[in-house]
Amino acid sequence: MTPASIVIPTRDRLSYLEVALASIAPAAAAAGAELLVVDDGVPSSATRELAARFGARYEPHPRPLGLNVARNTGVERSDGELVVFVDDDIRASPGWLPALLRAAHEHPDVEVFTGPVRASLEGPAPRSCGRERPPITTLELGQHDTDAEFAWGANMALRRGALKRVGPFDVSLEHGGDEQEWQERLRTDTPGARVLYVADAA
Repeated sequence: MTPASIVIPTRDRLSYLEVALASIAPAAAAAGAELLVVDDGVPSSATRELAARFGARYEPHPRPLGLNVARNTGVERSDGELVVFVDDDIRASPGWLPALLRAAHEHPDVEVFTGPVRASLEGPAPRSCGRERPPITTLELGQHDTDAEFAWGANMALRRGALKRVGPFDVSLEHGGDEQEWQERLRTDTPGARVLYVADAA
């Protein structure tokens, strides 16, 4: 079985996707991991060509169907023991994938892994009253591996066995809470299930 399948849902964001693929593809090739771009727009020759340039398989939807449908498509059309989800606007650190694979090997009892998610803002900072953080997903739990409450879709790896047991992502949830809902189902199915934060998987 392939050690890992990296799934990147995308829709009409070629410049971001190129950065993500450039940061992921070398480590994926070195690890023998498969890389999938799931296009949730209309099929695009430009996106297909970009995916091919980085050795990724292009899996388009016929029309926009939603982020969780794209995640489920990535699961269905891959075979890695670890299914790694990232957003199309991330830049993975060079040690990101090796750290996830190491953690999965060292912790066979853990079925969900995540790592640091650090925001990089373009242009001026979002305006706010100062009491609320901008609506940007981040996760920073320190310099050592530790348990986390939840993993988020920008940097989330799940064992295929857990996906088979718990079921697919809920396609009715499209505006937040979808990753959390799946992990809550996991904990109902497997009381005491852990989410491991891997400090080097940024």
